[in-house]
Amino acid sequence: MDWSKWIRQFHRWLSIVFTMTVIANFVTMALGVPPAWVVYSPLPPLFLLLFSGLYMFVLPYVAKSRGEPARGRMGPA
Repeated sequence: MDWSKWIRQFHRWLSIVFTMTVIANFVTMALGVPPAWVVYSPLPPLFLLLFSGLYMFVLPYVAKSRGEPARGRMGPA
């Protein structure tokens, strides 16, 4: 598996982890005052999602500047 496919798969799994931490956050808030570690638990996955998402956003522009063909779903059929 090449580097960009690994980043894309990592981003997908990380989004699941982020969603689960947000759900856990809301559940604990409904039960009372949550501890600080629960409140801040979505932040590490969120920052990793930011960096992997920015990488995937910039990737087509870098490929275009290198003269490589664009890869992905949005190409011609």
